[in-house]
Amino acid sequence: MTTAPRPAAELSADDARRIALRAQGFLGAPDRRAGVRGVLRSLGQVQLDTISVLARSHELIPYARLGAVGRPAVEKAYWTEAHAFEYWSHAACILPVEEWPHFAFRRRAYRDRPQWHHELSAGAYDKVIDQLRDQGPLTATELGGAKNKGEWWDWSDSKIAVERALMYGEVVVTERRGWKRVYDLAERAIPQALLHDELDDAECVRRLVRQAGEALGVGTRADIADYHRIKAEQFDAVVESSGLVPVTVAGWGKPAWADPAALASEPRGRHRTTLLSPFDSLIWERPRTERIFGFTHRLEAYVPKQKRIHGYFAMPVLAGGRLVGRVDPAREGRTLVAKQVSLDGPKAVPAVAKALREAAEWVRCDAVTVERVDHRELAPELLRALA
Repeated sequence: MTTAPRPAAELSADDARRIALRAQGFLGAPDRRAGVRGVLRSLGQVQLDTISVLARSHELIPYARLGAVGRPAVEKAYWTEAHAFEYWSHAACILPVEEWPHFAFRRRAYRDRPQWHHELSAGAYDKVIDQLRDQGPLTATELGGAKNKGEWWDWSDSKIAVERALMYGEVVVTERRGWKRVYDLAERAIPQALLHDELDDAECVRRLVRQAGEALGVGTRADIADYHRIKAEQFDAVVESSGLVPVTVAGWGKPAWADPAALASEPRGRHRTTLLSPFDSLIWERPRTERIFGFTHRLEAYVPKQKRIHGYFAMPVLAGGRLVGRVDPAREGRTLVAKQVSLDGPKAVPAVAKALREAAEWVRCDAVTVERVDHRELAPELLRALA
């Protein structure tokens, strides 16, 4: 396992927390001129997910950093003018198109993969490629149907083929239409200057390690490797040449690395107060969230209802650089419903109320109602703050 020799800096836990907040876009003035595309470039990826409560997660990510950016503008920023593509990174993610060459290592790994969960029928791959070449961008339904008549994982031949072509890099997801992937040939969708697999695996991983370190500000081996789901041994092989510098962080008990630019100035500025998607890169790794914020969070969407503690899609509330509570939201017409609110004491009430009001305005709700508050004695104060 890699150790961190000669730390460039010794950071307090608060130093590390503020560095992480600034790197992720939650501390300091947001770059509104760069907008959604600026957020995507800075983070290096935005995770997609099927769950939609207030909005889908890829919409919540820029909202949390920029405020009430129009939802149609978010989709336009991602999917027009060849600025982004979808591929496998931390999970299924929207990625800046400039990163296409750096995922060559993953495309090669998929091409060399000996076994797959779905068998590819003879001729299906070439048929899909020919359809896309002749007809332009298509969804799996338009290619012949996404599924057979079995369970949800019983993919059709065309779906198996186009997903295989996506992994290989011959096909690109260029947008989501009604949440369906829209596929096109990479030769059409990716700018010619970027359409290559020339970088070797080490150079690809080195770039992604550096990018993850910049996006996180400071992180452990596990933090940085997990950002793009890079193997630990791959991280170890390139970290010394990545440009990240070793640091120690009080209380972390593990070697860490930081973006040297993040160490060059003290992180200052206004803190955002906002609801966070559980798939936000600030908090998506539970051990890191616990280490930085002392906050244990688990997505309970896949937990049986009777065993949930904070709710189906509980969204942590960020305020003053701390995680101060959770809200499990829903929408009923033009009302934002806080099905459950979990508060970290009385001081959290104003921040949670502000976050709820702003979120309601963003999704064009006229009112906010609260069904349950974990600390019942704080419910009247929360309702007054919302009013």
